[in-house]
Amino acid sequence: MKRILPGVIAMAAIVVASNILVQFLIYDGLLTWGAFTYPLAFLVTDLMNRIYGVSAARRVVLVGLIVGIVCSLIGTQIQLEYGPAVPIRVAIASATAFGVAQLLDIAVFNRLRMGIWWVAPLGSTLVSSVVDTVFFFSIAFAATFNGVSTLAAGQVMWAQDAIPFLNIGPAVPLWVSLAVADWSVKIAVALVALLPFRLIVGRVTQPRV
Repeated sequence: MKRILPGVIAMAAIVVASNILVQFLIYDGLLTWGAFTYPLAFLVTDLMNRIYGVSAARRVVLVGLIVGIVCSLIGTQIQLEYGPAVPIRVAIASATAFGVAQLLDIAVFNRLRMGIWWVAPLGSTLVSSVVDTVFFFSIAFAATFNGVSTLAAGQVMWAQDAIPFLNIGPAVPLWVSLAVADWSVKIAVALVALLPFRLIVGRVTQPRV
């Protein structure tokens, strides 16, 4: 456990920070500051996978999932003027998307790990970020899931209002624009994260004289 402690701390910090920063909207409400910190979770998972293997990566993901669930449960108890800071439907979506996407990231990374150094981290993040985005935004906001709970549906109806796609295109449910904007940030962060991935892996795995 000691060897993966930096990964555990980093994952926990990212999850906590993202849960806080998601409350702050930017770009006309299409994004939150949390969109820029959350994708770093994939970087941590990939680093743990490359350096210590699948088992270590799964343990770090488990810690992140537990921390995320705790943060979401706390958020459901914080009442704002429009309702809870984190509707229970959003909390369920968050935990489901995180768990499924991170485990998928580990599996894809492991399949690609013997190729060129950047293929595994970039390929696994591209695949898992799509799954993460689809799972979270559809479960949290899509009208398809309104029947699960009338109260939960009422708390997220604003995301189902039709607005121009990304504020410039044809009318679509708001949550679709939110999902595309969020996914775009994930991809941008994945590309930028290749540099620290390469540097950290090289530093940790270089032979000691």
